[in-house]
Amino acid sequence: MIAGASLFAGLLQVHAAPASYAASAGTGSRTAQVSLESVDPVTPAKDGTITVEGTVTNTGRATITHAEAGLRVSSSSPLTSRSAISSAAARTGSTGDDGSLITEHTAKLADIPSGASSAFSLKVPVSALELGTDGVYQLGVTLNGQTADEAYNHVLGIQRTFLPWYAKGEAKPTQFTFLWPLADRPHLAVRSDTDDQQSPIFLDDDLAADLAPGGRLQELVELGKTLPITWVVDPDLLATVDFMTRSYRVLGPDGDVAHTTPGTGTENAKQWLNDLKSATAGHEVVSLPFGDTDIASIAHHGKDVPATLGHLKTATDLGVRTVDTILGLEPTSNVAWPADGAVDPSIVDIATAGGADKLIARSDSFGETGSLDYTPTSARPISGGTTAVVSDAVLSKAFTGDMTSASASTLAVQEFLSQTLMITMQAPTKQRSIVVAPQRMPTASQAQEMAQGIAAVGHSPWAQTISFDAATKAPADPAANHKVPGTSAYPDYLRKQEISTSAFQDIQRTQGQLNGFTVILSRKDRVTVPFTAAVLRSMSNAWRGDPIGASLFRNSIGSYLTDLMGSVHILDKTNLTLSGRSATIPVTVKNELGQAVTGLELRLTSSAQIRLDVGDPQPVTVEGGHTRSLKFPTKAGANGLAQVTAQLYTKDGVKYGDPISFNVKVTSITDTVMLVIAGGLLLLALAGVKMYNQRKRKAAAGAGGTDADGDDDGDAAGDGDDGTDGADGADGTGGADGLEESDGAVGAGAGQPGDPAPDTAPENTDPSPPGEKVDR
Repeated sequence: MIAGASLFAGLLQVHAAPASYAASAGTGSRTAQVSLESVDPVTPAKDGTITVEGTVTNTGRATITHAEAGLRVSSSSPLTSRSAISSAAARTGSTGDDGSLITEHTAKLADIPSGASSAFSLKVPVSALELGTDGVYQLGVTLNGQTADEAYNHVLGIQRTFLPWYAKGEAKPTQFTFLWPLADRPHLAVRSDTDDQQSPIFLDDDLAADLAPGGRLQELVELGKTLPITWVVDPDLLATVDFMTRSYRVLGPDGDVAHTTPGTGTENAKQWLNDLKSATAGHEVVSLPFGDTDIASIAHHGKDVPATLGHLKTATDLGVRTVDTILGLEPTSNVAWPADGAVDPSIVDIATAGGADKLIARSDSFGETGSLDYTPTSARPISGGTTAVVSDAVLSKAFTGDMTSASASTLAVQEFLSQTLMITMQAPTKQRSIVVAPQRMPTASQAQEMAQGIAAVGHSPWAQTISFDAATKAPADPAANHKVPGTSAYPDYLRKQEISTSAFQDIQRTQGQLNGFTVILSRKDRVTVPFTAAVLRSMSNAWRGDPIGASLFRNSIGSYLTDLMGSVHILDKTNLTLSGRSATIPVTVKNELGQAVTGLELRLTSSAQIRLDVGDPQPVTVEGGHTRSLKFPTKAGANGLAQVTAQLYTKDGVKYGDPISFNVKVTSITDTVMLVIAGGLLLLALAGVKMYNQRKRKAAAGAGGTDADGDDDGDAAGDGDDGTDGADGADGTGGADGLEESDGAVGAGAGQPGDPAPDTAPENTDPSPPGEKVDR
């Protein structure tokens, strides 16, 4: 029988455990593994009872007999510090500090063979624990028993947890702020589909599962509805899910653009956004920069790369507009949150340059340098009107491990709750404000345990919950550390994860190409919006730990932009033969985009300008999906071969696209023509000499007072003769008829030289490249 009428326990079925337990056989107080599955309630009441349930597993080689599960309280006094909690949680094996077994309330178990497990349930009156003053108590759950090698009753296994005890409740409650992040890695590709709707293309369809019931993001929203939290949102996630509410496509294997498949998350995306709007209504929402910009990487590797800081400002502004548009509320946007809350002076500088005056740091980075024996208020001014909000590292990392097992989650919740009480009891007469900033992307199970811990704190009498805005305004503790840690204190593991300088240079080159492309577009927003968003995503904190994925994403942006720019190009030409002294050369520009291009200039240059003059540059405007031919008047000056190069330029004189080259063979300049040309040049020279002499005589006559009218009349006639000769020499009767392609086809055309031909119809019916049409 089990002693004590108040004990609720029974002999429960013994079942086999995985073979790995027996393989690593334990001895002494490590013979058995004790797992706690629940502690109810998490905070015991003075006249109540506490129920502890769990499982013991025999990791030794021999059968455990006389097995008995029970509770132990370390002492009648609470633990004295937060570090004592952490030390007790890390300790293994039984020690003298674990207290005595509460013998009146144990659970006897059947014999447990090696490798087998047995469940237990203990129901103990709180009075039997003999708890003293308010504080945190260590609670040990042990398995006592015997083995063949140790045939006497002793502790074979122990698991420690903590009980927050707050019977008198005389301390000033601590104010707690719980941040609740909604972020994810980038999922949206810069390309769009070629269908009539230009459907967005996703890199994968993983978000569909995360938004479905039980998925990570669905759990975060569902749990957050009833919690006293401040939402911290990456606007890119909102924009991405918003795209999912309509038809979307997913890249094929290995990023195959030609074989996309329909996305499957549309209905879940609609429901998730509706639920999020309802959950955030009337609550504070902090908007991160669009894409959750990695400001630490910018500070350490990108600040000297031109335009990088501009991207951060763009991300901040775009983030605010996105949250406002999708959630219908005005977010708090003057907040920077570097990875893991690690800061140094350069990170602070970048944060403020990006428009933030609140910086979420963490206490393991922004440590205390004095001899404080309590946890100070999180908010503290640092410099230039900037406030560092130093989140508590222990509480912020409380749910970072594997929370899929009941044992891990139970221990995490009990320690989390106990740490909050210990903070209050450190200085019970001094009210403080503490911020908790968990990991950016908690799993579904981590989110569930976070929610349980936050709810427990929210209902505890030693704590109050306040918004992030209120926390930033809490009176700063003058005894706390207000000095930003130096550069050398920045963690190496975080530095190794950062975006490199070369990556920022790649981003800069892509931005430069984008700027050079958009100047020719009639609908610039169709390109600038999706590409700007993609560039911002390429600077995300989410790429930490995934350098290959980050590189592939950046490369995809650049390669697609190159494809789009190549959609406006000069068509190749065959070599030509000029059979007269002048002709027109037609050059065709093709626009495969879905919008008109303008502001371009087409220039022809000749490798032998004296032999072949190719005329002046001409402006280019081409409608989307069309070609346009422009005619250049040419004049031949000598026989021979000339290479002609055609190149597009923007209105700023910058080359656009690749040039084409073709040869023009001049064959019509005979010896007679050359003599005429030489004679013309000689006449011009003689006329110049004559004019010089005439002016000289007039100057002399003027000095002597004589009249020179007769000479003037003769020179004018001579000048007129020279002009006529020039006109004759410019005879263009050979014009369009004198140009032949190398294969014998006549290359001349009608009309005035230089007149652009009308737009032609599309050369094929293939759809235009889709990317610049997507408005996002």
